[in-house]
Amino acid sequence: MRLFLCLKVMINLNPNEFAPYYVDYIKLVPEQDIVKGLTNQNEELIHFFTSIPVFKHEFRYEEGKWTVKDIILHLIDAERILSYRALRIARNDKTALPGFEENDYVVSARGNERDFESLLAEYKTVRKATISLFESFSKEVLQQLGLASNYSVSVRGIGYIILGHELHHKQIILERYL
Repeated sequence: MRLFLCLKVMINLNPNEFAPYYVDYIKLVPEQDIVKGLTNQNEELIHFFTSIPVFKHEFRYEEGKWTVKDIILHLIDAERILSYRALRIARNDKTALPGFEENDYVVSARGNERDFESLLAEYKTVRKATISLFESFSKEVLQQLGLASNYSVSVRGIGYIILGHELHHKQIILERYL
């Protein structure tokens, strides 16, 4: 419970605004406006991705693990799904939203067959759409709750999950790929 209290103070989220398994992502996010965070992170991550040496793009630190290309495409897919959830909840859709199996998505996406530049272009496009979506949300809408993956989640909780998810994967790339 102490961690939730720290989170609440740090970024003003309540425990019912995200699933417990997202706490490790959310705690990576510094206190900030979601749109500002998405904008700053976009620039930072594009710079980070472009600094990764070409010979590391398809590197796996262990058999069966994702490559950097896989991770970028995973970030794109996850951001699309999370943004869609935010849209549904913001529009007061009370339908419980299902989860998704990220490993199945990565296998089906075939990221290593893609050109690195096309992945970065798609990442930029998706992030621009996410920023536009979150810019449209009022303070009241950001606090709306819905149900996703059998957990209560708020629109703003989803914004922080997107931010933290990307920071989590950047950290993994730094630790295990570079």
